[in-house]
Amino acid sequence: MAETKAAAGRKAGMTIDTKLVRQLADVLAETGLTEIEVENGGQRIRVARSAAPAPVQTVAAAPVAAAHAPAPTPAAAPAEASAAPAGNAAGTIKSPMVGTAYLAPEPGASDFVKVGDAVQAGDTLLIVEAMKVMNPITAPAAGTVKEILIGSGQPVEFDQPLVVVA
Repeated sequence: MAETKAAAGRKAGMTIDTKLVRQLADVLAETGLTEIEVENGGQRIRVARSAAPAPVQTVAAAPVAAAHAPAPTPAAAPAEASAAPAGNAAGTIKSPMVGTAYLAPEPGASDFVKVGDAVQAGDTLLIVEAMKVMNPITAPAAGTVKEILIGSGQPVEFDQPLVVVA
């Protein structure tokens, strides 16, 4: 009986600061970290996420991606291979966060931009979903879309080249 009361007391005495958990999750998304842990007054909170899945696991590991767009096409692999040279080119727009990139606003819709399209400063080029929030990635200046370096539904890392606009 005493064990039951003690166990109930520990469970009842533990309160979870959901605001802190959300702030820690935001830090993970902003920094690209995979795990963060804080301890305060004997209470320890650990927030972790798995690292971005390998391209082979994209469909299985990202059910949200399947809801937004079909699995990446085989054309995504050559785009990744060309990312290294183009990623250093002037006009390369890089991902400001870790997440999943989508080239269209919703499944079945036309892509925001295609190679050869003229864009103005502030035009949406694609979106990166991070923590179920759709974040528009916009053109910093006017120009022409020279290259799209990622496929729709592809996981992206912080500072990964996404699009070249020159």
